[in-house]
Amino acid sequence: MPRMEPNPATVADPYAWLEDVEGDDALAWVRARNAEATGALTGPGFEELRAGILAVLDSDAKIPAVTKAGDLYYNVWRDAEHERGLWRRTTLESYRTDDPDWDVLLDVDALAAAEGESWVWHGAQVLRPDCRRALVTLSRGGSDADVTREFDLETRAWVPDGFERPESKGGMSWIDEDTVFVFTDTGSGSLTTSGYPRTVRRWRRGTPLAEAELVYEGDETDLYISAYHDRTPGFERDLVVRSIAFYREQVFLLGTDDVLTRLDLPESADLGLKREWLTVELRDPWEVGGFEHPAGSLLAIRLDAFLAGDRSFDVIFTPTPTTSLTGASWTRHHLVLNILDDVKNRLRVLTPGHGGWTDAPLHGVPEVGTVSAGAVDADESDALWLTVTDYLTPSTLALATLPETGPADLAEVAPLKSMPTFFDATTHVAEQRFARSQDGTRVPYFLVRPRDLVLDGTAPTLLYGYGGFEISLTPSYSGSLGRSWLSRGGVYAVANIRGGGEYGPRWHQEALRENRHRAYEDFAAVARDLVTAGVTSPEHLGIQGGSNGGLLVGNMLVHYPELVGAVVVQVPLLDMSRYSHLLAGASWMAEYGDPDDPAQWEFIRTFSPYHLVDPDREYPPVLFTTSTRDDRVHPGHARKMAALMLAAGKDVLSYENIEGGHGGAATNAQSAFMSALAYTFLWKRLGGSGA
Repeated sequence: MPRMEPNPATVADPYAWLEDVEGDDALAWVRARNAEATGALTGPGFEELRAGILAVLDSDAKIPAVTKAGDLYYNVWRDAEHERGLWRRTTLESYRTDDPDWDVLLDVDALAAAEGESWVWHGAQVLRPDCRRALVTLSRGGSDADVTREFDLETRAWVPDGFERPESKGGMSWIDEDTVFVFTDTGSGSLTTSGYPRTVRRWRRGTPLAEAELVYEGDETDLYISAYHDRTPGFERDLVVRSIAFYREQVFLLGTDDVLTRLDLPESADLGLKREWLTVELRDPWEVGGFEHPAGSLLAIRLDAFLAGDRSFDVIFTPTPTTSLTGASWTRHHLVLNILDDVKNRLRVLTPGHGGWTDAPLHGVPEVGTVSAGAVDADESDALWLTVTDYLTPSTLALATLPETGPADLAEVAPLKSMPTFFDATTHVAEQRFARSQDGTRVPYFLVRPRDLVLDGTAPTLLYGYGGFEISLTPSYSGSLGRSWLSRGGVYAVANIRGGGEYGPRWHQEALRENRHRAYEDFAAVARDLVTAGVTSPEHLGIQGGSNGGLLVGNMLVHYPELVGAVVVQVPLLDMSRYSHLLAGASWMAEYGDPDDPAQWEFIRTFSPYHLVDPDREYPPVLFTTSTRDDRVHPGHARKMAALMLAAGKDVLSYENIEGGHGGAATNAQSAFMSALAYTFLWKRLGGSGA
């Protein structure tokens, strides 16, 4: 369906010139704003704060996260000496020690210096089972667009005349040693309107990319087309994935002679394939096999039976009003479910058998905190990585081994690593509270506060939120937050508002499109609850959010300015009349709506902060931050909103990092600087002691 004409709201935009990302005038404006922000915020105490954050990020005592390929465990490590990273590997025996013996494969800093590029690590795929070659992906400055090159793990060098994907949004995946699937920009018509791959090709070694054979071509308005080879021993197969929109996809089995067989499942469902099993996680209710399954359910069936027409699914998980499925991970013989119950994790182990599935809790896991579970090697073992964290307890990593048969409570759980303590957490307590939104909905939030907090409304308080794309916010340990905010006596709160995934698909869907206002009403309810409880007051309450969370706090700024004393808006969406025409914006219309449709613009305009600024209204101080290299959310959103508010005489600072992509920073040093700007701004504006 052709796109409609751009929204009339964009026609007379006086700051449209700031959308020219690297235009001379726009960058001159950016440099001037950066100078203002650094001049206002980098005074006494700033360097100590920045150095404290950087010490956390560069700490040698952090837990090195690893992934297994073959018999070795791979890690990417960043510290003060290697700010762009080392790609390295070790054995499990060595990894268990306090000082593992790492075999360095690639020094990204040395590579960047040698090639004169600001390379940022984007990942690697090791070709199994031999593990002699890898596809390494790198990004210039942290942008989403990246390049992929073939790397020889034995010689520690790029493969001469090996596979190399030019810079584009997209990817490449192994089929075998001489063949890959490639989905990338190959010329006119190869990208979707969202800027992502529209085609998948099979590329054979020694042939030009232009001659790679077409496997599948999606529609121009699709989101993303990709393919991968499932190399599970005994169950090898090729799959093509057509992502139509953010919450709609079709999956095809690729057979001989490239015959495609679509798996006849709801487009809104998430499917998984492991060995003989097909799992289906529902975003919408589904009537199948004579049963109605609610949204949020997880179903399973043997793939061969499904392809033969059987629709008698096993029900693996059914949500309740307080529970949702946040993850499912296969080991060799088990399926481990990670369930949120009022935003608290519970793990259960399900095992398929001839008489159905057995279901048991995984014991030996702490009852408090966020728990994540992931298979070490789902093809070969029943081992799990278990990570446990909360706001006040350093994260720990354990290795759990499930018995092949028998009850899950016989699992062996062996602690492996623990993050160091970066601040004195004994002065604070963490608790969960609930607020009531405007429509009566019960909204949970976490509160981290001093034990001896006097409820007189004077505590500098930072409220964080996101509320979109079914993403859940759960407790996690942050040494940077602890050092920069909590240790100074600050209060920290995290709102689990609608739009997120804390209660499954329904929680997300209740704040989509025309119901977006519910997310902002939920956030406002938490802010009011903090004030009513005496924790803080509007002049001492700051809010912060990035990306979709930037849209959230941007709406708080224009709709509820009386509730807050300072706002940090990071890599945000703000001009909702233009978002679908900027970079990857078209891919988010399932979340927000299409602003070029006049009927949809009527509700979108109610949450487009750029169009809701009133020059005669009082607003709290604002800090906008973004990145020139962000090729996902256009930096023009932050630039234009800052310019508009400055022209109205408002208290606004703006800082734009030259590197960083959508993460806002490409190195630990850049991250520390950006974080220090935000914490300094909030502490000063909220009246923190010593500000």
